[in-house]
Amino acid sequence: MTNAAEPKVIPGMTAHFSKFTLTAHIISSVGWFGAVAAFLVLGIAGRMSQDAEVVRSSYLAMNLIGLFVIVPLSLAALLTGLIQSLGTHWGLFRQYWVVTKFLLTIFGTVALLHHQFSAVTQAAKLASGIAAEPLRGIALAQVGTQLLTVASVAILLLLVATALSVYKPWGLTPYGRSKRQELRQRLSGTPLMANSPMLPDPVDGTAANGIPLSLKAFIAVMGVLVAAFVVLHLTGHSLHHGH
Repeated sequence: MTNAAEPKVIPGMTAHFSKFTLTAHIISSVGWFGAVAAFLVLGIAGRMSQDAEVVRSSYLAMNLIGLFVIVPLSLAALLTGLIQSLGTHWGLFRQYWVVTKFLLTIFGTVALLHHQFSAVTQAAKLASGIAAEPLRGIALAQVGTQLLTVASVAILLLLVATALSVYKPWGLTPYGRSKRQELRQRLSGTPLMANSPMLPDPVDGTAANGIPLSLKAFIAVMGVLVAAFVVLHLTGHSLHHGH
């Protein structure tokens, strides 16, 4: 939920603990992305190969990676990001980019858990007997196509989350502006400086004006793709429809 820069700690969280959670967050987030990339490569190999043993090995490996690498890392990234947001000046609801990244992480984690214990497990079971029962390959190909779509969307979500951490667009939310005003009142009208340890720079959210057009277009496209993906699943028209 935070960026790689060292955060300003608010009372209640020590600097040492903040650095520890930030380190854990970076490691888990990068590891999550790398594991999903490996998952995607294995999915391509399993879907495209004509060798039954390659197909079997690919989907069994995908199940292991998902269960013992992707799931733990996604939960760790969510937990450490939440701690970082609540324990530093960024807050969880003060900045639009933090809220957006938090929602993306929640969606990605929930979707990941759902597919891990349904489609991925199903693919591994089908693949385990594909050599003895070639007809399983038809069902496996359909599930494999679904997994490729899911892994591709996951990669895009993680790229968007990374971009949000770097560019921090859109500035303060109404709640964030309210909290800033409360702080000013506690300081007895003293103007809040840009380098205040309590709020990020710049406090008025003008950093959003510097967002490159390419990033805006990228986030917009990703939003459309994610929305389409959600609608397909909610309406029951996903790629594994009929199973």
